[in-house]
Amino acid sequence: MSTPVLTAVAWPYANGPRHIGHVSGFGVPSDVFSRYQRMAGNRVLMVSGTDEHGTPITVQADKEGMTPQETADKYTRQIDQDLQGLGLSYDLFTRTTTGNHAAVTQEIFLALNRNGYVVPKTTRGAISPSTGRTLPDRYIEGTCPICGYDGARGDQCDNCGNQLDAAELINPKSRINGETPKFVETEHYFLDLPAFTKTLGDWLGTKTDWRPNVLNFTRNLIDDMRPRPITRDLDWGVKIPLDGWRDQPLKRFYVWFDAVIGYFSASVEWARRNGTPDAWQEWWTNADARAYYFMGKDNITFHAQIWPALLLGQNGDGDRGGEAGKYGKLHLPDEIVSSEFLTMSGSKFSTSRGTVIYVHDFLREFGPDALRYFISVAGPETQDTDFTWDEFVRRTNFELANEWGNLVNRSISMAHKNNGAVPAPTAPAPADEELKALSRQAFDTAGAHLARSRFKLAAAEAMRVVTAANRYLSDQEPWKLKDNPDRRDAVLHTALQVVSDANTLLTPFLPHSAQKVHEALGGTGVWAAQPELQEVEDLDVPDRVNPILTGDYKSEQAKWESKPIEIGRPLEKPTPLFTKLDPKLGETGPEWAPIVTE
Repeated sequence: MSTPVLTAVAWPYANGPRHIGHVSGFGVPSDVFSRYQRMAGNRVLMVSGTDEHGTPITVQADKEGMTPQETADKYTRQIDQDLQGLGLSYDLFTRTTTGNHAAVTQEIFLALNRNGYVVPKTTRGAISPSTGRTLPDRYIEGTCPICGYDGARGDQCDNCGNQLDAAELINPKSRINGETPKFVETEHYFLDLPAFTKTLGDWLGTKTDWRPNVLNFTRNLIDDMRPRPITRDLDWGVKIPLDGWRDQPLKRFYVWFDAVIGYFSASVEWARRNGTPDAWQEWWTNADARAYYFMGKDNITFHAQIWPALLLGQNGDGDRGGEAGKYGKLHLPDEIVSSEFLTMSGSKFSTSRGTVIYVHDFLREFGPDALRYFISVAGPETQDTDFTWDEFVRRTNFELANEWGNLVNRSISMAHKNNGAVPAPTAPAPADEELKALSRQAFDTAGAHLARSRFKLAAAEAMRVVTAANRYLSDQEPWKLKDNPDRRDAVLHTALQVVSDANTLLTPFLPHSAQKVHEALGGTGVWAAQPELQEVEDLDVPDRVNPILTGDYKSEQAKWESKPIEIGRPLEKPTPLFTKLDPKLGETGPEWAPIVTE
C-alpha cells in the first residue's frame, strides 16, 4: 500500500556557499531516503529552501556592500546550483522571501495568537554600541550560567542544551565585532512554551525509536520550558500581522520562527504551483502520512521541541486547548533524522577559519556520486566523523572503481564481446542460483535499513552483493569457457542479472552512475530522475522572479525490486564508471583544498 511520505529537509542559510559538512547533515541523507521511498512505491513530497531572513543575511550583506535581498539572491542561486549538481531530488526547493511563505507564516502566527500560545512581553534586547543595531541572541556569546561552558550562545547552550537569555550570559560578547552589547528594554511576542509542557512531553514520550542522539537530547527538553521570543527588532524578515505591529519598521518575526514554518509553506507553494492548491493536505492532514525531518544535530531543538509546539498550538492541541487554524490539524513529525558533524582533523568545518571544502569545488573535481557515496558509507550518521582525503581516495578507488565499477565493466564487456546482447542461461548451475538468491534477498534487508535511515548498513548490504558477484566471476572464470559456450553464457547472464540488481540497490546512493549502468545494460529512458533548476514568477509578489529546484520523479523507471534482465537485449562496449584517483591525493588533497594541520 502506498504511503504519503513527507521529507522535510533543513533550510540552509543563504549567506554563503555550502560546504560538504552542510550537505552531509541535511542534503545527501534526505535524498537517499526519498529516492528509496519513491522506488518502494510511496508518494514522496521532498521540500525545503533557502533560509533568507534574520541577522546572518544582514551581516553578510554589510560585508559585501549589498542589500539583504541582493545577498540572498546571490547565494540562493549558488546553493540551488550546488544542490542540483548533487542530484538532490526536491519536489520543491524554494526560499523564505516568497509572498507565499510570508502569508503562511502570518496565518500560523494568528492561529497561535487566537489560541493564547503567544504573549507580548517586555524584555531586555541587546544593542551594538558602535552601530546602534540590535544584536540577535544567536550573535552573542559568553559563559553559560548553568553549566559554565565558555561558548554558549544567547539563545541556547549547545553543551548542556538549555534555553538561555542573552542577558543571562556571563561576560557576553558580540560574535560580529567582539564588543560588549548594551541591553535595553523592548517589547516582543513570545511563544509560551510552558503551555505545552504536558502535551509536548506526552508526545515526545511516544518517540522511543528515534536515533539515540535525538532521544538523548530531547529527554531534557521538557525540564526547562520557558517562553521563547518569536519577534525581533530588525528590518529584514516577515512582518507581524497585528495592529500596532505591522507598520513598525523594526519589528519582524525571528528567523527561526518563520524558517521552521517553511516546511509547511513550501508544501503549500508546491501544491499551488502544480495547479492543485489543496494537494498539500495529503501529507499534512492525512492520518496515514509519515513525516521525516532531516538536519544536523545543532537543529534538534527546533524540530523536536519548537516546531512540534507550534503545530500543537495552531492545531488547538496545547495544554490550553483551542481551535485549529485555517489549515486544520497539521501532522506532527514522525521521526527526527539528525546527523552528527562532519569534521576535519577533529574540528567542525568553518568558513571563517578556512577549514572548509565547498560543494561546488568538490563537484567540479570529483563529480556528485563519489561525494554521495562517501557521506553515505563514512559520514556522520550517528557520531562525529572526520573527513580525510586518504579515506575519500580509498573509498573511491577500492569500493567504487575496483569493486563496483570493475564488476559492471567486465560483466558487460564480456557479454558484449561474446554475444553482443544479454545471453540466455542455457546451462545453469547451483552457484548461479545461490548468487541470484543472495541478490534478491538484499532488497528486503537494504530496504528495511533505508526505511529507518540506516544508510551505512543499507550501502554495506548492496556492496556485499557486489563483492559476492566479483568473487563469483573469479571462481567461474567465464573467459576460460570458450569450449563450453552454454556454461559461459549462463555465467554471464547471472553476472548481468546481479549487476542489474546491484545497480537498483545502489540507485538511491549513486543516481548519476545508476543511470549510466541502466543504459550500459541496454535500458532506455529515465532510470534515476534529476532535479531541474527553474526561474519562476513569485505567486504573490508582482514582477518578482525566484529560482526553484523541482522535478518529475514519477516517471522514473527504477523500482525497488529484482527485475529479470531481458534476454537478447543488445549491449554496447561500456566505458569506465569511475576513474581511479591518484593515491598521492590522499596525502595532500587537491591544490584548492584547505591545508589542515593536526
